[in-house]
Amino acid sequence: MRRLVIGIICLVCGGMLQAQTNAVREGNQLYRAGKFDEAIKKYDEAIVANPDDLTASYNRANALAKKGDKTAAREAYTKLLETAGSAKENTGTRERALYDRGVLEQQDKQLEESIKSWKEALKLDGTDTLARENLQKALREKKKQDEQKQQQQPQKQPQQKDKKDQKQPPPPQSKLNQKQVEQLLKALEQKEKEVQKKLQQRSSGANKPDKDW
Repeated sequence: MRRLVIGIICLVCGGMLQAQTNAVREGNQLYRAGKFDEAIKKYDEAIVANPDDLTASYNRANALAKKGDKTAAREAYTKLLETAGSAKENTGTRERALYDRGVLEQQDKQLEESIKSWKEALKLDGTDTLARENLQKALREKKKQDEQKQQQQPQKQPQQKDKKDQKQPPPPQSKLNQKQVEQLLKALEQKEKEVQKKLQQRSSGANKPDKDW
């Protein structure tokens, strides 16, 4: 998996409140200086001034991740996604939040949660190569885990004859079975081929430089 690279979003001043603008700017300066606790306080001030300020919310979540509070960071990303809703202008921030949350979930061995986050991120931006690569690796790891579980099941001792009629509770089922994992991997590989084909068509049809991944 790619190492989590945390980056803050710089505030673009417009009609925002001056106090909110100053708080985010000061928070960014503290963030760059590695003073994450102080930066979080500044971002909190901006959020109090405007609860819908996604810039402050995203930077705050990143500061929590950088200081090592992964649980609080994941919760902050989730809250940001709820605040952002489905508005088109928030798509970029939502995609970054989903990707970063997926990385934290992967680091905490929450494999299925990270798969879900990266799938959602790719729905918002199908050209995110890093999200696709991480999702493919997570799906392969999920498939490997499922195969190991299946291999371990036959090793159980047979039940005694006088207990053979007793029904045993079924083992807990994974949210994604092996067949679903294989289908997702195939779909991702096909999607990647389509994206590369479209990029090649754009490159040959329009005299523009390739996008920097």
